[in-house]
Amino acid sequence: MKLTSTSFTDQSFIPARYAFGKIDKQMHVALSDNMNPHFSWDDVPAGTKSFVLICHDVDVPSRPDDVNQEGCEIPSTLPRIDFYHWVLVDIDASTRSISEGGYSSGISPRGKGGPIAANGTRQGINDYTAWFASDRDMSGDYFGYDGPCPPWNDSILHHYVFTLYALDIERIALDGHFNGPQVIKAIEGHVLAKAAITGIYTLNPALAKA
Repeated sequence: MKLTSTSFTDQSFIPARYAFGKIDKQMHVALSDNMNPHFSWDDVPAGTKSFVLICHDVDVPSRPDDVNQEGCEIPSTLPRIDFYHWVLVDIDASTRSISEGGYSSGISPRGKGGPIAANGTRQGINDYTAWFASDRDMSGDYFGYDGPCPPWNDSILHHYVFTLYALDIERIALDGHFNGPQVIKAIEGHVLAKAAITGIYTLNPALAKA
């Protein structure tokens, strides 16, 4: 199975329109267009009954102490953890593409609704749900896609891995609020094939010029 995108190529920079935040010279970060990228796939294995698409950032700082703090830089030596940006399940077996902006276009304070989504799919909550939990203006359940917004003072580029799974089941055995790790656990033993594409993003102007 092969996954491709017209929005960006594998191991290249993701354009700002697919991000939650973009570089701002005065404030470091400004809200961006937050559109989900386009994806298409082929060479689907026989017996496929549905697909799952998951996006996660593998370079999130494991400690928030220095995140977006003036006069600080997050060191490259700091251990990194995963941050899930999109959990899309129950994609029909006949589907071969996802359109740009088909699931997200713009930012919804307190999060987009779910889990029911377009084209008979369902979406889990992404990790902005926990990130904004203590923010009075932004707290809520963030279902679906919300794009990159890495710390503007991070010393490394962030890598966003979009992984498509072909499954031998029509529906994921999860209901209500579910997240990326729960879906990955639920599809164990049901994956016929998977394919991935990785995009790069940064809000550090010094790295953006690299």
